[in-house]
Amino acid sequence: MGKIIAVCTSPKKGMRKKNVGEGILVEEHGLEGDAHTGAWHRQVSLLANESIGKMTDMGLDVGPGDFAENITTEGIDLVSLPVGTRISIGPDALAEVTQIGKECHNRCAIYYQAGDCVMPREGIFVRVLKGGPVKVGQEIKILKL
Repeated sequence: MGKIIAVCTSPKKGMRKKNVGEGILVEEHGLEGDAHTGAWHRQVSLLANESIGKMTDMGLDVGPGDFAENITTEGIDLVSLPVGTRISIGPDALAEVTQIGKECHNRCAIYYQAGDCVMPREGIFVRVLKGGPVKVGQEIKILKL
């Protein structure tokens, strides 16, 4: 079991996201108000705070949302979750892991600062099976591997 450290959105793709603290996951759509929502397999992105810590250990001043993730987690080894794993996010929402990592077509500013970026290897993507409110401090549980 883990917890939500940040809930982040951005108005446009390709930019860092801002921690807004809470939001609504919309079934088969994503995080309400975020530029990456839609009827596709990468509706919501998650990145572990532990992964962000690897970048701060390299001397970067980064935090939740800086890797364009929607939900920053703590206490769950996200990259070990196989595609198809179902997770509950907050009290009501249900999501299914659809992709581990991603290909970066354009290197981000973080890559140029550090020579590395964790999101392509350690970020995961989910689709929302059942919507609901999410906010900082709520639990994330692995339901089915």
